[in-house]
Amino acid sequence: MRPALLNPLFAPVSALPGVGPKVEKLFQRLLARDGEPPRIIDLLFHMPTGYVDRRNQPKLRDVEPGTVVTVAVTIDRHRPPPPNRPRVPYLIYASDDTNDLLITYFNARRDYLEKLFPVGAKRYVSGTTAFYDGHLQMVHPDRVVDEAGLARLPLIDPVYPLTEGLYPNQLRKAIDLALERVPTLPEWQDPAWLERKAYPSFAEALRRVHRPAAPDYLMPESAAWSRLAYDELLAGQLALALLRAHLRRRAGRGSAAEGRLRARITAALPYSLTPSQQRAVADIVADLAQPHRMLRLLHGDVGSGKTLVALLAAATVIEAGRQAAFMAPTEILARQHYATIAPLATAAGIRPAVLTGRERGRERTEILAALAAGDIDLIVGTHALFQEDVAFHDLALAIVDEQHRFGVHQRLALARKGDAVDLLVLTATPIPRTLVLTYFGDMEVSELREKPAGRQKVDTRALPLDRLNDVIDAVQRALDRSRRVYWVCPLVEESESIDLAAAEERHRVLKKRFGDVVELVHGRMRGADKDRAMARFATGAARILVATTVIEVGVDVPEASVMVIEHAERFGLTQLHQLRGRIGRGAERSTCLLLYKAPLGPTAKARLAILRETDDGFRIAEEDLKLRGEGDVLGTRQSGMPGFRLARIDVHGELLAAARADAALVLGRDPRLAAPRGQALRHLLYLFARDEAIRLLDAG
Repeated sequence: MRPALLNPLFAPVSALPGVGPKVEKLFQRLLARDGEPPRIIDLLFHMPTGYVDRRNQPKLRDVEPGTVVTVAVTIDRHRPPPPNRPRVPYLIYASDDTNDLLITYFNARRDYLEKLFPVGAKRYVSGTTAFYDGHLQMVHPDRVVDEAGLARLPLIDPVYPLTEGLYPNQLRKAIDLALERVPTLPEWQDPAWLERKAYPSFAEALRRVHRPAAPDYLMPESAAWSRLAYDELLAGQLALALLRAHLRRRAGRGSAAEGRLRARITAALPYSLTPSQQRAVADIVADLAQPHRMLRLLHGDVGSGKTLVALLAAATVIEAGRQAAFMAPTEILARQHYATIAPLATAAGIRPAVLTGRERGRERTEILAALAAGDIDLIVGTHALFQEDVAFHDLALAIVDEQHRFGVHQRLALARKGDAVDLLVLTATPIPRTLVLTYFGDMEVSELREKPAGRQKVDTRALPLDRLNDVIDAVQRALDRSRRVYWVCPLVEESESIDLAAAEERHRVLKKRFGDVVELVHGRMRGADKDRAMARFATGAARILVATTVIEVGVDVPEASVMVIEHAERFGLTQLHQLRGRIGRGAERSTCLLLYKAPLGPTAKARLAILRETDDGFRIAEEDLKLRGEGDVLGTRQSGMPGFRLARIDVHGELLAAARADAALVLGRDPRLAAPRGQALRHLLYLFARDEAIRLLDAG
């Protein structure tokens, strides 16, 4: 049950005076509530992006055209447009004792303006001035008030993101009314911390940000905004810590093994494990032997060998007589993992199988029966693995690849397929430390820092798209030297709104030049057709693979040594690094050509420069975070993972470690959040939509 004290904040925006059904719809579009009516708390968490400074209040003779001013004027006369000429502006002549001001409106109602500007009255008018046709002019002032209104006029006026049809004054008025409804809430922050940081209370912080007395109140690094950001970060860390405690409370089952199967797998490898891989395997084996559940994140650079570490983890539980499941986000990736894993697993005496949406009918029935009987040790697949009819004999370990594509809440679905299932999460690229804490704060972390032996540095170059013919000639030279080429396009079909060279069109053009050695793979193809195209490329029957980003992760063809990425400016840094990681896997020197549409914007230019400069995925991930923000780096826009509303990772990232330590301290002292601060923190979890964690508490 939500604390009753919070009810005013969870009331719909339509409860505010002046917000009827039409305006509520606009607020719903602005505050993006997935079909749910927007609430007062959503309005309060809608943060300003700038401000207008109305403190400049000169006499008319001292006004500098082009600046925002607030001037006191007497209204002298009105000049409405002539009848039947609505395009002529409505003019209001005003003055002070030093100069005249022409106030101009277009398409305005006469009765409204006569009421707003009564002749002979004094008005305070605020807006941007200009010099036009020898007159000082103000077109459509932002604010018009009388003497009483001036006392209420915010001199630092926040500017907010809007949606079409919603006016700044409507939003401002609604936020003013919402601020009046903020109740006095119990303080959930540690008093010593608040004093040290000079943070105001929650309610005062909201007032300062929405009604700032000075411009610096509106800066994300201000005490008020930082207080709200810390509240949001603490809510997230507390929810993750509660999730972890809930999973740990449900006792695990240790899977101890001597390591015979692991030894057989490593003996079958043509190379030895890197030091990072050895450390990660040791940590995982130690975790698996414990009587509580493992929750571990494994992240590392492109090609750093995460799949092999995952297989060695699976071998440990299989040797203990149990089963492992390996879940990937796409069919192409699941089959690629299976192709990598199956020969090594078979060499070690492990029985693997693959299960995706493509296995149907009798084949699927046989796989499910073997899985339930314990005749399959390791199953590799997609979401198909956690459908209801999939039953395991004794699932011990769930390995989830590309975790951020699944969303946090789905972490538990596969783990529920067995008794106290251990969880190993892989991500295909390094994740910046702040984001590891944000999204995986409930997990232990292993990093793979080195590239395996034999990985080549890729020569990366950026070229404008108008040199496309030169690139096609270069591809011809690569084919003459028996090389294989990836050609990546961002879209599957031409879009009228986005002028991009689509994969199908590029395939047609290249096929015309190079013939049947050109294959096409994209996300909308049937599984069997994708497999056929990939198999032809892997065997060398096809030499050019035109693809969308379905090949971004996991695809492994060591003979491919050229990568062309069309419209590289439209990809994120991490994604470009991922794609580049498909080459440099064999003995050949590899080249990545980034084709961009000129002119490049500053962000795209910075992105391509970083990519040419370094192949260190950890550095690239940090730079990507700076350039794009946390939502895009982890794919949270698509996966439903929690993006922040108030916290700005680039500004408030250093508060994350404090929030994590604070959450651990609170739960160490008060695991059921029953003490006074714990009760106050329950309010915080509800405010930031982390109340699922409270349900875990109540579930015991």
